[in-house]
Amino acid sequence: MKNKKESFIKGIFFLLISQVFIKIVGLIYKLYLTNKEGFGDAGNAIYSSGFQIYALLLTFSSTGVPNAISKLVSERLAVGDNRGANKIFKIAFVTFALIGITGSVLLFLGAKTIANSWIQIPEAEYSLIALSPSIFFVSITAVIRGYFNGRMSFSATAKSQSLEQIFKTIFTCLLVEMVCVFGKNNTKIMAAAANLATTLATMSSFTYIYAFYKSKRKEIGQEILQSVNYKPTRIRKTIKQIITVAMPISISSLISSFNKNIDSFTIVRFLKQNMEPEKAKIQYGILSGKIDSLCALPFALNSAFVSALVPNISKTMAKGNKFEVGKKATMFILVSILVGLPITALMFIFPKEILSLLFPNAQSGAMYLRASSIAIIFMLLAQTLSGLLQGIGKVKIPPIAFGIGMIVKFICNIVLIPKKEIGIYGAIIGNVFCNVIAFIIEIVIFSRSIKMKFEFKKFIIKPFFATIIMSIISILIYNFLQCIELKKMAIIIALSGGCLVYILLIFVLKIFAIKEIKAF
Repeated sequence: MKNKKESFIKGIFFLLISQVFIKIVGLIYKLYLTNKEGFGDAGNAIYSSGFQIYALLLTFSSTGVPNAISKLVSERLAVGDNRGANKIFKIAFVTFALIGITGSVLLFLGAKTIANSWIQIPEAEYSLIALSPSIFFVSITAVIRGYFNGRMSFSATAKSQSLEQIFKTIFTCLLVEMVCVFGKNNTKIMAAAANLATTLATMSSFTYIYAFYKSKRKEIGQEILQSVNYKPTRIRKTIKQIITVAMPISISSLISSFNKNIDSFTIVRFLKQNMEPEKAKIQYGILSGKIDSLCALPFALNSAFVSALVPNISKTMAKGNKFEVGKKATMFILVSILVGLPITALMFIFPKEILSLLFPNAQSGAMYLRASSIAIIFMLLAQTLSGLLQGIGKVKIPPIAFGIGMIVKFICNIVLIPKKEIGIYGAIIGNVFCNVIAFIIEIVIFSRSIKMKFEFKKFIIKPFFATIIMSIISILIYNFLQCIELKKMAIIIALSGGCLVYILLIFVLKIFAIKEIKAF
C-alpha cells in the first residue's frame, strides 16, 4: 500500500513538473519565431489565428476525454473489473479515432473558407491545412493518456506531453530554417511550417505513448484474465457514459478556446475599418503572439497547482469535513494571490524592458502588455476557484461563470474595437472584464457553499505591501544599473532581485504560518 501511495505521489509530482517544463520549452520556440527575420508580429498573426481554430476543434478530445476515460477506467479497476476497464478503452479509442478523422477532414476542406471569411487572414489557409492531421492524432493520444491515468500511471502522460513539446520546438526551428533557405523568408510559408511542426510533434507523441501501451499489453492481458465483477454493457451506453462525464469539463475548455477565437474573429475584422489590413494583422499578431503568451506563463505554475488541488478538496469533501475544506480553500486562494500580484506588478512596471529582453527583433507592444497584465491576478484566482468548485462537486459553475464573462468580452470587442481612439485595447478591456466577472461569480458561489475565513490584513494589506516594496526595490536596482552602463543585464537583475525581496517579505511579514506551510 505504501509503495502504491509513493508511486502515486511520484506520478502526480512528475505530471506537475512536466507542465512547468512544457510552458518553458513552449516559450523557447515562441521567442525563436517572433525574433526570426521575416516572421515577427505579422507571422504571429498568421500562426496564432490558425492555431486558435485548431485548438477550438481539439477542445473536446484533448481535455474532457482523458479525464472522462480516467474516471471510468479507475472506477472499473477499483472493483476488480479489469476486463470492463479495457473494454471502455477500446470503445473510446475507436470512437475518437472516427471523431478525429472527421475533424481533420473538416479542417482540411474548410481551411480556405475559415481563413478568408471567418478570421479574414487569407495567409492562414496553409497553416490550417498543415494543422489538420493533428486533430486525429491528438484525439487517439488523449484516449491512451486517459486510460493510463485511470491506471494511476501518470508518468506516461507526463513523458508524452513533454516529448511532444520538445519535438514541437525542434521541428519548428528546423522547418522554419528550411523554409528560409528555400523560400526566401516567406512569412506565410514560415507560419505554415511552424504549424506543420505541431502536426509532426503530435505524431511523435502518439508514437511514444502507443509504444508504451504495446509494452504493457502482456501485463494488461494477464489482468483481464484475473478480472472479477465484470458487467457487460452496450457500446452505445459506454459511449454515452464517456460523453456525459467529459462534457462539463470540455465546456469549460471550449469557452476558454472561444475566448481566444473571439479575438481572432473580431480584431482584424474591426481594426480594418480604421487602418490598413496589414497594420491590423500586425497589431493582432502582437497581442496573440507575444502578449497573450507572456500573460499565460503564470498558468504553468497555477495549472499544476490546481491539478493537485482538485483531488485534495474532493477527498476532504467526501469525508464531509466542510470546515477543513474551507481552511484549505483559503490557503489555496492566498497562494494564487501571492503568485499573481508580483507578476502583475512587474509586467505593469517593466513592459518595454521585458519585451526588449525577450523579443529584441520585435519589441513593440509595451502598452498592450501593461494593460493586459491587470487581468493576470484575476485569471489565476478564477482558475483556482474553478478547481475548488470542481472539488466540491459544483462542476457546472465554472463554465457558466466564464460563459457570462465571454459574452461580456464579445460585447466589448464589437463595441470598442471599431472606435478609432480605442482600437485593439477594446479586446484587452474585454479580457479583463471577462476574468473579473468569472472571478466574482465563482467566489460568491463558493463562499455560499463553503464557509471561509478571510483576514483583510493577511489577504490584502500584507500581500499588497510586499508587492509595493518589491516594485520599489526593482525600480531602484534597474535605475542604478542603467547609470553604471549595465543595460543588458539591468532588467534581469532587477526582476530577480525584486522577486527575492518579495519571497523574503512573505516570511518576514508572516503571511504564511509555519503550520500552514507544512500543511501546504
